[in-house]
Amino acid sequence: MEIVVVGAGSVGMLLASFLSEYNDRVTLIPHREEQARSLRQYGLLRENIDGTTTISQVNVSMDFSNLAKDSLIIIAVKYGQLKQVYESLRTLDPAIPLLFLQNGLAHLEEVNTLPQQTIAFGSCQFGAQRENDTTVHHRGQGILKIAVEKGSAHPFALFSKCPNPIFQVAFVESADKMLFEKALLNCFINPLTAVLQVTNGMLVENPQAHLLLGKLYKELRTAFPEDMSQIPFSDVENLCKRTASNTSSMLGDILGARPTEIETIVGAVLKRAEQKGARLPMLETLYRLVLAKEGNGEKM
Repeated sequence: MEIVVVGAGSVGMLLASFLSEYNDRVTLIPHREEQARSLRQYGLLRENIDGTTTISQVNVSMDFSNLAKDSLIIIAVKYGQLKQVYESLRTLDPAIPLLFLQNGLAHLEEVNTLPQQTIAFGSCQFGAQRENDTTVHHRGQGILKIAVEKGSAHPFALFSKCPNPIFQVAFVESADKMLFEKALLNCFINPLTAVLQVTNGMLVENPQAHLLLGKLYKELRTAFPEDMSQIPFSDVENLCKRTASNTSSMLGDILGARPTEIETIVGAVLKRAEQKGARLPMLETLYRLVLAKEGNGEKM
């Protein structure tokens, strides 16, 4: 089976690197021709957690309109780029399975309108950070969770065959539950790091930042007691520690003067709280602060 990874950011590059260890038909599709040329020339380099380096020779293309029927497509672009990708996906054979790896919840209903017969959603709980067009750092070990929303789970069984014990996959039943839990986790790290302009690890290393993290946790636990019962505060702290040197995607977008995913992550959680009649004043303040920073349109 050919595995096509659409999006050559940190997640797309890391997944393509791991998958290429046991499948020689992995194709990575970057957004820029410049990155495509660099990947063809130098290969895909992964800096591992233990300090070792792995170089993968993946196929690189700028187009995925003519795919074999035995292909599987992993969509690893950010939410804001999905609209353009949807248009291309609608032209493909409906039998080709899709796996979406976006943060937040906004894409859940959108994706289900696509004609593909097999659709799954993923939640990446590992640390990944792109250094440049050809190099990605594996910053923290974690699980790739997959929930099959429509069709058979069979095409996605290949994810469990990776010989590398660092690449771990778990299948769960509910995509909505999985994505909401991930959105809750992202509500801790992303907006706080974006506002404070610190790496993930500083949320536990800095006493004042850690205090804010704890208060935000209590606020979300009060609003969503059932969902948050599955996320002890120690898990939030450990996630910060595992990805201590990471710059969160939201902070990276702020620093790069790019639109953030604040709406699909934090905005979606605020809407669910409103539907429950719950208030999240601290999270809403962080939401407004990120929107204000995003609206500046200037690099910090």
